[in-house]
Amino acid sequence: MKQGGYELVIYPKQMNIRKKRFSLLIAFLSITTVILAQQVGSNSPYSRYGYGLLMNPVSGASEAMGGISYGVRRSQEVNWTNPASYSKLDTLTFIFDFGISGHLARMKDGVNEPGDFYNGNLDYVAMQFPIFRKVGASIGLLPYSKMGYNFGDRRSVSNTWYDEHYRGTGGLSQIYGGIAWEPIKNISIGANLSYLFGNFSRSSVVIPSAGLVGETKYGYSFRELKYDLGVQFTYPIDKTRSVTIGAVYSPQLNARADVNPTEMLYTSDPYNTPGLTPSQILKTDTLRNASFQLPHTFGAGITYSTGRFLVGLDGTYQLWKNLDYPDLLDNLSSENRFNNAFRINAGMEYIIDPMSQNFFHRIRFRGGLSYSNSYSNFSVNDPTDPVNGIGKYIGTFNEYGINVGLGLPLRDYMSGHVSMLNIGFGYTRQQPNTDYMISQDMFKISVNMNINEFWFFKRQFN
Repeated sequence: MKQGGYELVIYPKQMNIRKKRFSLLIAFLSITTVILAQQVGSNSPYSRYGYGLLMNPVSGASEAMGGISYGVRRSQEVNWTNPASYSKLDTLTFIFDFGISGHLARMKDGVNEPGDFYNGNLDYVAMQFPIFRKVGASIGLLPYSKMGYNFGDRRSVSNTWYDEHYRGTGGLSQIYGGIAWEPIKNISIGANLSYLFGNFSRSSVVIPSAGLVGETKYGYSFRELKYDLGVQFTYPIDKTRSVTIGAVYSPQLNARADVNPTEMLYTSDPYNTPGLTPSQILKTDTLRNASFQLPHTFGAGITYSTGRFLVGLDGTYQLWKNLDYPDLLDNLSSENRFNNAFRINAGMEYIIDPMSQNFFHRIRFRGGLSYSNSYSNFSVNDPTDPVNGIGKYIGTFNEYGINVGLGLPLRDYMSGHVSMLNIGFGYTRQQPNTDYMISQDMFKISVNMNINEFWFFKRQFN
């Protein structure tokens, strides 16, 4: 096929090389599935409740713009939050995208000295590729939630003091595959099918001043399919300016899982002595087919873009209230366990001149804001009443966030494709609405590599 003085030729050998690369990427995705699924990625006592802290993952570029994504439609990046965006990819381009991050969390309860906690994560791995003209697809691995906590308190019963520690690990991850089609110019529809999976382990350890140490542990695994639907409409104002409106929907998920509670006695704290055999196992009953539900999710967003500027606004609403969840895992009821959750994201991106030969002029400058409430409520103890203050209040928190970032272009002068190294800085604050709760400030540095290249074609000049 001739075009502009050069010819695009399909080479069987080149196609074999691409297939090998694709196989290697699939192998890499499989390995990262294990890595991502085993990460804790959280040191928050709030992750003790529900499914842990929800991750709401977006690409590195979107995160630096405050998390906007529903109306983002670009051919240079993967946008799995709205699967309708996949059809924007041209027929010659393959995208590989992954991100890592480091976190510093500072927690304050107003009584003790602030505590600092550090974490590192592999945030996501995603690929996007064309199927046919105006049909694109994507596969990837994303976190859904993270659970990781270790905290305790000293309590008294009948003038006898004891220490109680709560510990938990786990979370949910999802492997997704999605496809999008643009049946009418400027209108695209898409869908993701995801396999949601994860393991959870929760325990409470009672350490008396004298006697055996008691541990109550709950373990369960989660496996279920979920799907997401998306649509995007682009209104072209002129050759360089356009407005894109996007919407997404995820239906309620109804899952079943066995919960395995175990009560054990030890001669010492089992977490300080790994591999310690229990002196006695008191209970190993199984709660069969416990009901777990995830919410209906609705999202909508709008972006305005020019050749140099993009600004957008997103809104998300989730119907968590009264969803099923086993009472024995948190001692809350269906009436006070969950809140309907909302999230607002706003952000922008500016580039001085995308066609300039000056590297600085091609850097993408990004920033954004976000605001949300917690989907989960929490049982709050009154430290001034160690006897009757356990679970005295029900509280929750609101979260405020600000993000900034840079997109550093890496041009392949042979193909003309531009890959992007995205660097982001984020700050979020979890502000509780009840006394004696913990406020948390989190600082995050993220690095994301977005690789664009030809997939099945090789350029040859006449």
